[in-house]
Amino acid sequence: MSKRPDFGLVIVGDEILSGKRSDKHMPKVIELLAARGLQLAWAEYVGDSPERITATLQRAFAGGDVVFSCGGIGATPDDHTRQCAARALGVDLALHPQAEVLIRERMQDLAREQGVPYEPARPDNVHRLNMGVFPAGASIIRNPYNKIPGFSVGDVHFVPGFPVMAWPMIESVLDDRYAHLFRRGDYVERSVIVFGAMESNLTPLMEQVERAHAGIKVFSLPSVDHPQYGRHIDLGVKGAPAAAAAAYADLLAGLRQLGVELGPELVRES
Repeated sequence: MSKRPDFGLVIVGDEILSGKRSDKHMPKVIELLAARGLQLAWAEYVGDSPERITATLQRAFAGGDVVFSCGGIGATPDDHTRQCAARALGVDLALHPQAEVLIRERMQDLAREQGVPYEPARPDNVHRLNMGVFPAGASIIRNPYNKIPGFSVGDVHFVPGFPVMAWPMIESVLDDRYAHLFRRGDYVERSVIVFGAMESNLTPLMEQVERAHAGIKVFSLPSVDHPQYGRHIDLGVKGAPAAAAAAYADLLAGLRQLGVELGPELVRES
């Protein structure tokens, strides 16, 4: 990859948007990325509408980001993600040979656990193979929980909606395919608590610091009812340690010139 990609997340399912279930994927993906010195750039929620899922995936495939899509890859009538991915790519669906092997292994495991013979031609077993019908050209993502795989097409990766399956699958994709992007220990956030200031008054300083320090991002996180600091702004910079230190020094100097009240300084490393 010539350009460091952003990381995105798509979460599929009416149950999230209706409030029947709370999303746990985004906090976990943020955690998994942060442990590797990475950040989530964007996230999108979409219900079980084939048209909306297809449009969302078209953007994901065209965007050049690394994207994880959680949910909707099963074989029930409300699971549309596999079909929508194929439609977004303009390719056919086909039973993936490795997926077929793994799904058949899972069916045999279940038969042994239940003490019944494995009947590959039984209608429900034949139907289960639909979980391995992926867009042409896809590769599989192994599922350590129950062997039913997810799939990848380029840098867009599809996993189940169940956290117990999805999270180890996402972690394995990160470690197997994107270790070259990890930046553990070379990314830092430095900030200071600012009291009694308005963001509009601080904006020129923020813009000045970003212009003067390439690769640094300046951030401003206002709070009106923080339990410890009350009304304040968490103002800081983030980037590589040396560059962040220089930018932060300029930020502090600018704040002192403005005469604002400063509180504790914070450092977050990854």
